[in-house]
Amino acid sequence: MTTSSQPKRLGFFTRLLDEASASERYRLASEQIVHAEAYGFDSAWVAQHHFHEAEGGLPAPLVFLAQVAARTSRIRLGTGIITLPLENPVRVAEDAAVLDLLSGGRLEVGVGTGGTPSSFTAFGFDSANRSEIFDRHLAVVRDAWAGRALEGGDTLYPTAPHLNDRVWQATFSTWGGIRAGKAGDGLMLSRTQPRPKENPRATLAEIQHPIIDAYLDALPEGREARIVASRSVFVADSRDEALQLAEKGLRRVIEGFIAKGHIVPGNSLPEIIAALDTHVGTPDDVIRSLQADTSLERATDLVFQVHSVDPPHSYILRSIELLATEVAPALGLRRPDPRAEKRIALVR
Repeated sequence: MTTSSQPKRLGFFTRLLDEASASERYRLASEQIVHAEAYGFDSAWVAQHHFHEAEGGLPAPLVFLAQVAARTSRIRLGTGIITLPLENPVRVAEDAAVLDLLSGGRLEVGVGTGGTPSSFTAFGFDSANRSEIFDRHLAVVRDAWAGRALEGGDTLYPTAPHLNDRVWQATFSTWGGIRAGKAGDGLMLSRTQPRPKENPRATLAEIQHPIIDAYLDALPEGREARIVASRSVFVADSRDEALQLAEKGLRRVIEGFIAKGHIVPGNSLPEIIAALDTHVGTPDDVIRSLQADTSLERATDLVFQVHSVDPPHSYILRSIELLATEVAPALGLRRPDPRAEKRIALVR
């Protein structure tokens, strides 16, 4: 199996971590997605996090995306991810089906087994069983969308069989790549991953190439590969400005990353940037940095987020602009369509 020869799609991802109240976070993230659509981005993705404000600001991604759908018309809207073991699968199927109708068929459904152990406890589950629960819940979601009878005999209304072709599975492992491939789903690769103790300076590409290989080998014959590669990218007009904001953001979160298993060989800003797989600087800086990541050549969708730099809102908007107008063309990504200039003028 090989990846698609079609142009790579450009995406924007947010964990809704702006330094603001919850309502303001939602307003700012909505503006960022509207801005991304105006600049020709193909997709926008939001993360789900329960309880922990510093980890992510959104426990209900489908509710949030319904509001975003009303403010946009073209950009595809994705969950990155729904923590499926913590959800009622029938309600996920129902909410996704309704949102897809309201958005004009623009929903992409990213799912995963993740979540902190304490979140599982709050929902009455044991995190040790997350993979088993995930498999069971995903099977229910698929059956519901397809219109098959659920336990008790009822069927979903409205059905949404087409959503079974828009499922994406997130994983850190080759085993997860195999699971996504066998199902014919899309593969979602993380912006960073913990390094193995025996190879603390491994590149992200060295870690993710085997996952891609496992996924492609497991795909059914004739099934087109779909691979999202998420990356932390912050682009600014000035290198000094970009590095100043990056240092503020990355040093704020570095202890948490180390606690999660990331190995940081040193304490200088370049060492932290490398350890956390962050691409930061001017457009030329970021282009060179991204071009060195060979795993991106195999992705069908490149999805960029500003986390964990987490700059102020105005800088996020400018980073979106620079990504679309300077970085994306240099990487061979789809350029904004001819209507983009009109949309940009309306945003401004």
